[in-house]
Amino acid sequence: MNNEEFILIPEELAIKKPKKELLKIINNKKFNDKILFKIQSDFHNIKVIENEIGRFLHYKNTYQAGFINTKFYNGNLPYINYFLISYLMNPKIKNILLIGMGSGKIINDFEYLFEDLKFIDVVDLEENIADIAKKFFNFKESDKFNFILQDGITYLRNNKKKYDLIIVDVANNDGIDLRFLSEDYFNAIKKSLKRDGIFISNMCASPDFENKKNKFFKDFFPIYQKFFRNNLIFKGNHSDKIYYKCFFDIDERVIDITNVIIISSDKYSKINLQKDMIERIKKLNINIKEYLNDYYKTQ
Repeated sequence: MNNEEFILIPEELAIKKPKKELLKIINNKKFNDKILFKIQSDFHNIKVIENEIGRFLHYKNTYQAGFINTKFYNGNLPYINYFLISYLMNPKIKNILLIGMGSGKIINDFEYLFEDLKFIDVVDLEENIADIAKKFFNFKESDKFNFILQDGITYLRNNKKKYDLIIVDVANNDGIDLRFLSEDYFNAIKKSLKRDGIFISNMCASPDFENKKNKFFKDFFPIYQKFFRNNLIFKGNHSDKIYYKCFFDIDERVIDITNVIIISSDKYSKINLQKDMIERIKKLNINIKEYLNDYYKTQ
């Protein structure tokens, strides 16, 4: 059986066709890429690339992580900043499981935000990722950081720990592995999550959330509702605005696909807007209110 049958390809979720004139801008855009590092591992063709937009980790031909450094925005790939909303839901988190390491910045951000934090377990298939994060993306390894070289599904299936927060961000070169949308996967998540824990996943969908053809709400969101009492959805409007402006100097979304961040819990359903907590995130150079504005209230 073809491996593509097990991959959710983001473009297949689009409902509307992009404007031809904007698509032309994207297709014709050339970046002054400088390769800082490259290596072929068992799973990935890895490059670290620097250009006029910033520094990025590439697997094959896709951005996996990195930093944008422009006049318009300076920081992490912006969709990752939605993960920090977990701090506004439970600032007392003590342990975290992160599946998919990326640049490692979110790890250091969590170490700063969560004052009671004891450890962060990071699971990734790529054996080179921690060294790359330290060398090229200013990741600071602490004694709270535990790296586990393993497939995320395998780890969840065999794991005996209970976590306050689990974050899964595992899109690969081609799309999202459909194993991460199966009932077996959600059972493994629930097994590894404390009863009052928070689960965050990065998905994708057409931003036309009201359209009955939206495949995310039709085929995938129901499984979140089956396993969790509360599911907060954040449409990636703000992160898309940053992406298209920084990379293409376009002021609107071009491709009919957006990141969808789902924050699931059986306990937490509210976000604390306490001023000191908002300000604490702001010290990371992130205005979290701009991301909170992307909350989508489901029926």
